[in-house]
Amino acid sequence: MSGHSHWAGIKHKKAANDAKRGKIWSKIARQIIVAAKSGGGDPGQNLALRYAIDEAKQANMPKDTIEKAIKKGTGEGSTVAYESVLYEGYAPGGIAIMAEALTDNRARTGPEVKKIFEKHGGSLGNSGCVSYMFSKKGLIAIVTSAIDEDELMELALNAGADDMENTDEIYELSCSPQAYDQLRKAITDKEIAIEASQISMVPENSIEITDPEAARKIMNLVDAFEDHDDVQKVYANFDISDEIMEKLD
Repeated sequence: MSGHSHWAGIKHKKAANDAKRGKIWSKIARQIIVAAKSGGGDPGQNLALRYAIDEAKQANMPKDTIEKAIKKGTGEGSTVAYESVLYEGYAPGGIAIMAEALTDNRARTGPEVKKIFEKHGGSLGNSGCVSYMFSKKGLIAIVTSAIDEDELMELALNAGADDMENTDEIYELSCSPQAYDQLRKAITDKEIAIEASQISMVPENSIEITDPEAARKIMNLVDAFEDHDDVQKVYANFDISDEIMEKLD
């Protein structure tokens, strides 16, 4: 889930992932299979595969599970053919939602995604209806106790970061996708622990949600998408404060 910049959102996602680890591993394995199939099994030569493996490591996926997924992708194990599909629509209150899916049956996944939207007060839109509101960026989160703010800012800017935000508990770095590898390497080379990192779709503008009940409806929709086996990533343009997120938890 990527919809707002507050640390509460990262904590919410991490808690959800811990509770659904088996499902998360299954989704990441699917990403690895697709990446290996399209670009080969060497992460040094396959950027998409490297990113998928990084995500697997962040989710504490066992090494042998990662290796099995790579082998399936390169044809050393039987696997189904997955297709990448982007679903766009709206959550209650006109919040823009994008759900990235990898499916072996578009005729099954499409109606299921439509039903999730409708069940939670949203609506599935046409292709392109909200994607123009987002841009692709690299995001890296570092706990504030790990490094001095000025030191990190100097390091990050020199390594290609576009912006850095201090949310009290965490530093949030953003960069272009092209600078992501360089920035991440500069941080890890200094042995600074990364709390979370990914290439994400970031909204150009966010809608602040101040009503707890409205926030709950939106998060229920996001959670329903993340529970779906075929949905890999969910992006949205809402902004929910730490205080309201804590009430939802």
